Amino acid sequence: MGPNTVDRALEAAEHDAATPISPTPTHHELPHRTSAEIERVISASSVSSASSSHSARSRRPSTVGTGIVGVGMSRVSTSRDLPPTELGRIQTARSQHSATVGRSIRSRRSRASLVKPLPPFGAGKPYPPLLPNQEDFVVEFDGPDDPLHAQNWPMAKKLLTATMLGYTTMIASFGSSIFSAATRAVAADFGVSPDVSLLGVSLYVLGFATGPTFWAPLSELKGRRLPLVASMFGFTIFNLACGTAKDLQTVLITRFFAGFFGACPLAVVAAVFSDMFDNRTRGMAITVFSMTVFTGPMLAPFIGGFMVEDESIGWRWTAYLIAIMGAVAFIIDLIFLEETYPPVILVSKAAELRRRTLNWGIHAKQEEIEIDVKELITKNFSRPMRLLFCEPIVTLLSVYMAFIYGLLYLFLTAYPFVFMGVHGMSAGVAGLTFFGMIIGQIIAGVTVLMQQPWYARKLAANNGVPVPEWRLPSVIAGGVAFAIGLFWFGWTGFTKDIHWIWPTLSGLMTGFGIASIFLQALNYLVDSYLMFAASAIAGNTFLRSLAGAAFPLFARYMFEGMGTQWASTLLGCIGVALVPIPVIFYMYGDRIRAKSAYAPTFGAGPEVAESETGDDSELGHGEKEAPSSVPRTDMDAAQRAV
Repeated sequence: MGPNTVDRALEAAEHDAATPISPTPTHHELPHRTSAEIERVISASSVSSASSSHSARSRRPSTVGTGIVGVGMSRVSTSRDLPPTELGRIQTARSQHSATVGRSIRSRRSRASLVKPLPPFGAGKPYPPLLPNQEDFVVEFDGPDDPLHAQNWPMAKKLLTATMLGYTTMIASFGSSIFSAATRAVAADFGVSPDVSLLGVSLYVLGFATGPTFWAPLSELKGRRLPLVASMFGFTIFNLACGTAKDLQTVLITRFFAGFFGACPLAVVAAVFSDMFDNRTRGMAITVFSMTVFTGPMLAPFIGGFMVEDESIGWRWTAYLIAIMGAVAFIIDLIFLEETYPPVILVSKAAELRRRTLNWGIHAKQEEIEIDVKELITKNFSRPMRLLFCEPIVTLLSVYMAFIYGLLYLFLTAYPFVFMGVHGMSAGVAGLTFFGMIIGQIIAGVTVLMQQPWYARKLAANNGVPVPEWRLPSVIAGGVAFAIGLFWFGWTGFTKDIHWIWPTLSGLMTGFGIASIFLQALNYLVDSYLMFAASAIAGNTFLRSLAGAAFPLFARYMFEGMGTQWASTLLGCIGVALVPIPVIFYMYGDRIRAKSAYAPTFGAGPEVAESETGDDSELGHGEKEAPSSVPRTDMDAAQRAV
């Protein structure tokens, strides 16, 4: 049996599988589905090999409540006797794996058949016959209550995992700002200006920008645990190297790579929470995650300030402290963190079954992946950038969040300029004024958590189907509060005649605004791009981290040249101009997502037109809707299970 025979068999299987799906069920045909069931729906990928015509046919939106749910997407059963309620969880893993690099059968087959023929089977033996249906050997989750799935873990285990990852994330963000208190000491130690030593902050945040483009796709390829553990090890090593640096260039290089490794939890942890929590609890989980991201930079300045002021400690211990905290996170994650990514969990299950049954054919869908460098670059590593620049929701929200995030790090320069320069405080005492922002962030977090019963009622009323736009009122309110806080800070902090408590209290508004915007904007991205949540957040993190790296570099010149009051006024006006972004998405977000190639709730957008003409350039071979090898009746049952 030669290569041509194999090709013909594959083509025949694809042709047989590409049968038209049934008409999209109406709203009345949809059964009630509680949010405890798996609510994830297929994104722009499906399960088997690509089929352009089937992709075009299967992307039919259906309005459900106030949201749009892609019930016309390929929800495929792989076990023909399973009831429809069990199909969702099975498809979670299959759809996630299908968009991963190495799933393009067509690209590998063409290279094998056109460039290099199959080698002889060996020992004079002919090629064996084809295996039975490959799908019969693919392991799945055992229904919606399978304890292997992270959403079925005991709540205590989920909370322990969330606590570990919250600590891990807090360390990364903490390390970004503690160095700001050491810039003057570093400048004096190495004989450079404070502006040059400030690059230690900017390069760290620049590592935040570049790191997610590697860590997020890796988490979708190899699971969540490996990148988190590996990144904490690298984070620890590079912070130790920074503390022992003998020259400035070593400090700057090690700070960049510490940020590169520290970016992993910022990009991946939210996706872990998406793996563990359903619609009822995911919002609360990501709220806690976001609080660790944005309280960390505010906790660090006063700690670093007091350490630098104490000559017996010095600036190097700002790096040693982070290294110690990182080492603790590495040990905890290495010992206690378990995998949450469904496709990789099934890989472990398949390995155990192979070992115990000696049936070499048993495998998980993720094991069908073969790493292809070209596909790796064009599909996985470029996916965050494609989401960032090609998806309007990701693009505009990222611009808004980049401005807010840039100001978060601009405050690391602006606060000392006001409280040390105007009010004459020491570095450690001036750092304590950041507690105004911390309290504001806590208030925002509590406010978001108090909205959960309201969100749960709306979710139940909509048959357990989430509508991402429900997250946006908090973003709108946070944008207004943030702009008010900027005006407040500028016009109370420019003179010593106004008591220092007033610019400190402005942090209540700016902190509330920062947290409200980020908490619910991240939830909005996760709800909108469930299967590609890590990549969407990675693209968002890339842009906002660029802003976080750049803003501190011009902050001092801006506040010195324009004055505190006018510099803050300019920034406040920009903040007001950006408030309409979430308003637009609140009003038209469902229509925008209906045209998305990546959002689970999409309709016939531009990608469909390209698919109908057979153009693979945009999504790549592995990111199209694919046919199923199951009968049409099973596909219809899967659709009704949505």
